[in-house]
Amino acid sequence: MYQKQIEQLIVLQEVDDEILELTQEIEQAPQELADLENQLGEFEERRGQIDEKMSILNEQKKKLSVEIEEDAGKIKKSKNKLMLVGNTKEYHAMMREMDSLEKLNRMRDDEQEAVREELVRQDEATQALDEEMGGVQEQFNALKTTLDERLDKANKKLEALNRKRKKACKAVPPPILGRYEFIRERMEHPVIVPVSEGVCSGCNIMIPPQAYNDLQKGQQILSCPNCQRLIYWQAFVQAGSAEEE
Repeated sequence: MYQKQIEQLIVLQEVDDEILELTQEIEQAPQELADLENQLGEFEERRGQIDEKMSILNEQKKKLSVEIEEDAGKIKKSKNKLMLVGNTKEYHAMMREMDSLEKLNRMRDDEQEAVREELVRQDEATQALDEEMGGVQEQFNALKTTLDERLDKANKKLEALNRKRKKACKAVPPPILGRYEFIRERMEHPVIVPVSEGVCSGCNIMIPPQAYNDLQKGQQILSCPNCQRLIYWQAFVQAGSAEEE
């Protein structure tokens, strides 16, 4: 009877671990989809910022082109008028104006080149973002397509595990089952652990000699004095497995 109870508690623990894992999967699967969706939203926001910046740069480039063209026209007209100037003062004034316009256009040329370079960088950033976004979109689509199927499969398995759990619980006396449930709710897994050579495998500490002797008798289910987990002598389960084989 003692050995049967130990075996059922071990089965119960294995079932509970599977139930915990499945429950986490069921809870996390929709969250994974939500995380990917948020990531896609962040990509869209970054893409919008790049598009806005490129729009400003293109407007700047267009404005510079117009200004350069207009001033080039003014310089050309000034050169044509230069031959008709009647005195030195007026000649020098027109030369200063032409130099000023040419210097301004050179600055605009440099600015326009800087704008072109920045446009290239932003275009490269867009391509990199699109590539990264495409990979996340692919993950999102794949997960969304299989999510319902995965959840349905996990829920069915969870139902089967709950039936198996009820069956295992019936084979364990209520006081022992109550101790098992109490420990499982309050400490890290596992709840029931083997003792080999006097050492509890839950906390890796030697149990007192008298407790170890009582454990080897196999008359009642004991708890580790140190970590409070349920304990059993490993040889009992090994012997039971050998008999079944």
